[in-house]
Amino acid sequence: MKKLLYITVNSKPEELSASKTVGRALVNKLIERLPGFEVEELDLYTCHVPRLKYQYFEKRNCMINKKDFNKLNEKEQHEVRKMIELADQFKEADMYVIAAPMWSLSFPAPLKEYLDCIIMDGKTVNIKKDKIEGLLRDKYRTMVYVQSSGSHIPKLLRMTMNRGLHYVEDIMKKVGIEVFEELLVDGTGDTEQEKAKAINNAISQIDELVKKIAHG
Repeated sequence: MKKLLYITVNSKPEELSASKTVGRALVNKLIERLPGFEVEELDLYTCHVPRLKYQYFEKRNCMINKKDFNKLNEKEQHEVRKMIELADQFKEADMYVIAAPMWSLSFPAPLKEYLDCIIMDGKTVNIKKDKIEGLLRDKYRTMVYVQSSGSHIPKLLRMTMNRGLHYVEDIMKKVGIEVFEELLVDGTGDTEQEKAKAINNAISQIDELVKKIAHG
């Protein structure tokens, strides 16, 4: 069975979060249209994501060997195992949905810590002296990034304002995920009416987006 990994990055409960509300609607529609997928969910505000330390690595993005691993204390060994577990989970998936708000032109910090964990030599990338080769081209994979933001971002400013979105897109293509789609929940504003309008507008785009993915 194929796997859809749904990653959320917001401390709010789903009913209060625009990105998670739209993300859920997207995941539900994907499962309806692509019934052969099993969903795994990862909430980066409740799941423990290790903070990287030098003693966990043999070299850049390469985990330590067994001998050095055995020298770590119990807590540090647990952290290394968790990092490998997260990287393996990411590698095993066929489709990904990330739902996150725009914060300070980027995204919440837990997402960066997560990406740092899964960009692992020998797992998702092969780091050579003069280049980095993505290892996720072994099968067809698709990523959809759902981003909510308080304001409406003009198209001319999206390259400048959507730095977080484009950063994630660059990382995904670097590891070998060629198909990257975005679903923007712009203009959530300051009132419940503005938020509801932004959510409904984004949800109205889901059918066409799913059709595009399904025929990809």
